[in-house]
Amino acid sequence: MSAIVVEHLSKFYEVHHKEPGLFGSLKSLFRRQYRQVEAVKDISFNIEPGEIVGFLGPNGAGKTTTLKMLAGLLYPSSGKISVLGFVPFEREPSFLKSITLVMGQKNQLIWDLPPMETFLLNKAIYELSDADFRASLEEFSELLDLNPLLKKQVRKLSLGERMKCELTAALLHRPSVLFLDEPTIGLDITMQRKIHDFIREYNKRHGATVLLTSHYMKDVVALCKRILVINEGRILYDGSLDDLVEKIAPYKVLKMTLEKPYSSDQLQTVGEIEHFENGKAIVKVPRREAASVTATLLNELKIKDMVIEEPSVEEIIVQIFSGEYTTY
Repeated sequence: MSAIVVEHLSKFYEVHHKEPGLFGSLKSLFRRQYRQVEAVKDISFNIEPGEIVGFLGPNGAGKTTTLKMLAGLLYPSSGKISVLGFVPFEREPSFLKSITLVMGQKNQLIWDLPPMETFLLNKAIYELSDADFRASLEEFSELLDLNPLLKKQVRKLSLGERMKCELTAALLHRPSVLFLDEPTIGLDITMQRKIHDFIREYNKRHGATVLLTSHYMKDVVALCKRILVINEGRILYDGSLDDLVEKIAPYKVLKMTLEKPYSSDQLQTVGEIEHFENGKAIVKVPRREAASVTATLLNELKIKDMVIEEPSVEEIIVQIFSGEYTTY
């Protein structure tokens, strides 16, 4: 059975619309006008137990609204949702003990108290035994190096340290489904990597299902084999990240440093030149011909250094959001 099932899910809002100026303000006092905003439009997908799936989209695409419906915080306008066999908006205690929602821009830690106080509060909320609480805390302390942080005021922790504690507080009850909304927002590269390693290890140890939203493509590349791309409330792509790269960018990028000057004509025959200046060149070549083109260039030109790279995932996602690719 799928861990998450979404069928024709939609969410509409009635938003007050006021005309500009004093007249518009007076008019709205007596006759308020509303317009309907479609945050999520007829989306469907399944996620299997243990999958880590990236959920990508620009601001306002419908990602957070979808996560809140899956977590039971919002009631859908239409459609069906099942998470671990539960209907989320019914908010059954067994369901709430099986999931967690972590939002990188929202805090649950008590600002003026040490993180341990929040951990103890969550122990009571989730009715954890002393043994289970100690086991979870020891496990997360090992993975996230929490011991130096447990007795410091939350206000004195760095952003990265707070996120470690936020994740610990959210996972003490060892949920089976994790909804992670921008968990690495604002973190430096080193801390992002630590959070990646922690999510990957938690998934491996507990078989948790993870739905992750992020604007950082490094999060997605590091953790997710499958992605869902949403824009303007609609799913544009659901499938393998590798397949998406191959479909939209059927080329590889050769970056070269040449030993002596060459003309651009000598490179135009092998691919599309993106950059050519001061002995350095960047050339796009067809993916299936990358190996043969590389061999030809190394044989015919004097090259100091050459790197073969995949196209940027950010570039590919931008192409999708531009509207050039709408169905798959």
